[in-house]
Amino acid sequence: MKNIIDNKTSRRSFLKNSALFGAVAGGSLTGFNVFANMTEEERIKFNYEIQKSENVIYSACLQCHNACSIKGKVYNGILGKIDGNPYGPQTMLPHIDYKSSLENAAMVDGKVCPKGQAGIQTLYDPYRIRKVLKRDGARGANKWKVIDFHQAIDELVNGGNLFGEGNIKGLKDIIVLKDPAVAKEMAADAKDVGKGKMPLADFKAKHSGNLDKLIDPNHPDLGPLNNKFVMMCGRIEHGRKEFGKRFTNGAMGSKNFYEHTTICEQSHHIGYKEVTNQWEVEDGKGKWTGGKTHLKPDILNTEFIIFFGTGAFEANFGKTSMAQKITDGLVNRNLKMAVIDPRMSQTAAKANWWVPIKPATDAAFAWGMIRWIIENERFDKKALTNSTYAAAKETGETTITDATLLVKIVNGKPTTFLRANEIGIGSETEFVTMVNGKPVKIDIKESKAIYGDLNTSTTIKEIEVKSSFQLIIEEAMSKPLGDWANICGVKTEQITEIAKEFTSHGKKAGIDFYRGAVQHTNGYYNAVSIVYLNMLIGNTDWLGGMQVGGGHWHEDGSKHGIYDFAKVNHPNKLTAFGYPITREGSKYEDSSLFKEIGYPAKRNWYPHTGAVYQEVLASGEDEYPYAIDFLFLHKGTPLLSMPGGSNAIEYVSNPKKLPLFIASDIVIGETSMFADYIFPDTTYMERWGTPHTTPDVAQKASKVRQPIVPSITEMVDINGEKMPINLEAVYIALADKLGLSGFGKNAFDNNMELTRAEDWYLKFVANIANEGGGVPEATDDEIQLFIKARRHFPKEYMDMVRLKKSVGGDDSLFRKVVHVLNKGGRFSDYKNAYSKAPYTDGQLKGFLKFYVENVAKSKNSLTGLNYNGIGAYELIKQMDGNETGFEKRNGDELSMSTFKEVFGGQSRTIGNYWTQLSLDPENVLFINKIDADSRGLENNDWVTIISDSNPMGIIDLQNGTKIQVKSRVRVIQGIRPGVVTMSWHFGHWAYGSTDVEIDGETIKGDVRRKDSACPNPIMALDKSVKNMCLTDPIGGSAAFYNTKVLIKKV
Repeated sequence: MKNIIDNKTSRRSFLKNSALFGAVAGGSLTGFNVFANMTEEERIKFNYEIQKSENVIYSACLQCHNACSIKGKVYNGILGKIDGNPYGPQTMLPHIDYKSSLENAAMVDGKVCPKGQAGIQTLYDPYRIRKVLKRDGARGANKWKVIDFHQAIDELVNGGNLFGEGNIKGLKDIIVLKDPAVAKEMAADAKDVGKGKMPLADFKAKHSGNLDKLIDPNHPDLGPLNNKFVMMCGRIEHGRKEFGKRFTNGAMGSKNFYEHTTICEQSHHIGYKEVTNQWEVEDGKGKWTGGKTHLKPDILNTEFIIFFGTGAFEANFGKTSMAQKITDGLVNRNLKMAVIDPRMSQTAAKANWWVPIKPATDAAFAWGMIRWIIENERFDKKALTNSTYAAAKETGETTITDATLLVKIVNGKPTTFLRANEIGIGSETEFVTMVNGKPVKIDIKESKAIYGDLNTSTTIKEIEVKSSFQLIIEEAMSKPLGDWANICGVKTEQITEIAKEFTSHGKKAGIDFYRGAVQHTNGYYNAVSIVYLNMLIGNTDWLGGMQVGGGHWHEDGSKHGIYDFAKVNHPNKLTAFGYPITREGSKYEDSSLFKEIGYPAKRNWYPHTGAVYQEVLASGEDEYPYAIDFLFLHKGTPLLSMPGGSNAIEYVSNPKKLPLFIASDIVIGETSMFADYIFPDTTYMERWGTPHTTPDVAQKASKVRQPIVPSITEMVDINGEKMPINLEAVYIALADKLGLSGFGKNAFDNNMELTRAEDWYLKFVANIANEGGGVPEATDDEIQLFIKARRHFPKEYMDMVRLKKSVGGDDSLFRKVVHVLNKGGRFSDYKNAYSKAPYTDGQLKGFLKFYVENVAKSKNSLTGLNYNGIGAYELIKQMDGNETGFEKRNGDELSMSTFKEVFGGQSRTIGNYWTQLSLDPENVLFINKIDADSRGLENNDWVTIISDSNPMGIIDLQNGTKIQVKSRVRVIQGIRPGVVTMSWHFGHWAYGSTDVEIDGETIKGDVRRKDSACPNPIMALDKSVKNMCLTDPIGGSAAFYNTKVLIKKV
């Protein structure tokens, strides 16, 4: 122990020349616990030292997406302890005043979950990569050699016969359209070709000199060859996400930048976004401009919460901030809860009602509640009749709904809102409502208070119309309450009791739902149906109801920031054009492919969503609408995380199908093991970021992720700037080698440079520090504390002159930046969140819709049929509209469900021995006793798991290794009969679990990391597209809960 913490043999002396961190950390492959063998004298000294402010650096966690504010306690250059940041509202309730001194704050620890505390083992994972690796054999063979960083960059740019398998195109042959003016003009014309506004022949004549730069000159709307560069990211967050988009979209000119949101909860976001989609009129034209993607209950003031497919005590967004509020409510305020979930979760165990519904029937449960609420007139009629904001103001509301607005009915189906010009009473930007049976034009923002009729079904000038609320009534009444209950597999009384309770608290009730309700093919409809319940009681923006949260200061500079990244701040930025390979954000009917082929399209198009992670590899394999030439995977493991993701192993392991594949990763992961090159990345404790805050938090908060300790990755020199190898370094080096805009000297509008990560992130921090009057300037003492707390950093990190240069050399601004960094962000006072009672401080003040015209106007690109404008209950379907039969129980089939323990994450936490492998060292398949008894199963019996999509239950790594999906069973009562479930943060086949060879030396894997199973490989594929999991065609969510499995005792 003395050798580790002695100043003479400091942290830096570990980091010699090895490719993996474990080789320089004493060779231990059981975790890096540098404080395990302290003497009592050393321990007392340690405990005292790490409470000093000069040994504390505040940052933001990333063990999950909650990104809690954390306090890193450093001892002799080693991170020894992680606690919560007391300045932050996520980790302390109430949090300390932002004016509190750093010395006092150092003595106060906020809360953080077990996963957050175990982040030290993510940082010091012995399988961390330090240097660039290049495959030294076939893809996936787990044989590597160390390669110089600059050599790797050169090979990626220039291509060549890199592996003795034939020539490969480098980036210089892919990023061929580099003229901003040409790109901008081609983009506009190509879009017109797709929409049929410009003849193809005219386009070809006009752009004859650049047709060779297009993917397909006969379909110019596919975009340039640049689009064959694809950037695929895992849990990338704000700050780094914008950096990646700057590189991919603005510098490389590719449309293909992806996050992984459809793996987590995307249909939740899209449901909220469409319901809150705002109608704006400008220059006489109206359009839907977008909405909020996330609202949460105001837990501290609510009296009743319903959780659909989530909870406060499990992996949610997020437990750290929610658990204490819920616990306090249960103990001190008689808070009541209902949990709608096939599995008895930790939250369900504390709830007043646990309703184990059938998977994928969340909308049916919601519609049963809606029917009872309408029949018993338990909805807020006053709020729903408000047709304008002026009416809302008169009745004390901040929001309005479309409940009274009229929808046109054509051939018995609702289509679009009736516009006033269609019946000769107003303009095409105005809606229509009935007032006492007479049509009245509606400009929702007009100064006149108008209260419309809720129940309308009539004909006006030969146009059949119904009010939005009438459509809701008819859908709710389309089935008896007993039928809604039967669909869910629950008793009618369970629906009525919860509906009655939900409507017994005025505005002080709310609903939280997340992935359990939406990761289905009907996920979007489930989401919208659930949101209706909140709309019926009019609880948005009310204390105890639904809130948008306190928000944040805008790091992108969009709110009068010093550096406005929301506009351009990117000289000579390329206009990326064409369709993303996933077709997200694009209408099939506006493409030249539709003009040529019509319905059905080869694969679905997604006009309403984005980040359709599971489509990237599948579309690349199908080369639809084009092939991928260069895949850059960062911090993601799609082969493990996607349902049926292992199906894509054959594609990524074949260089003839995917010519060049590189990864940025902290370890050799389940997907990056198939890469041609792996660049080491920094963990969240070694880098920058500006993550946002969950709307569960009512206070305004801008967290800053910053290095707590220097990176263990190799330092490289890029044009005189020394930095650790990480994603940002790769971007900077590639941009320099390719001569791309937006990087290097004169990267910004004001001729400032972007030659290291701080040039980007400190500008974001400056925007946070300066907005709205700004924070105080750091005093001289605070500047000195800032320097002293970072004394363990090499000069390359802590050159104060260079750091100040990143914000233009302005001393006053830099002092504000230091003030924010010293506290890990900027946070409003606790009491500020409740200054507008009885309303929440942060407010939506928006237009909520029962009828989503924007979705109703769009079509499924395989069937050509319009989507439903309301959140109806729908059976599980393939992309081609055919039902899968999931709802039927055939023989011994069981419905597979998944969840995540609070101490586990999608990938990183398998190396956190303190939590995941200590609290629960192996995964199990939870099964109801009825199902276990009928199969002769007892606790700890081993079973194999198979499905129609994976009838052998095998993961084939295409390298001679095949893995059987099998698990022990745990027999419980707390799960619905007919359903089995298992968490999905176990069962690794890489990430340190398997032997790898580097420069001829074998690094032994830790078998504990691959013990147990991951259920994802046996999940259902969509038979209509064949190579991708079942997916929500509107919200884009990957279906984790729509698979039937068979289990067999081993």
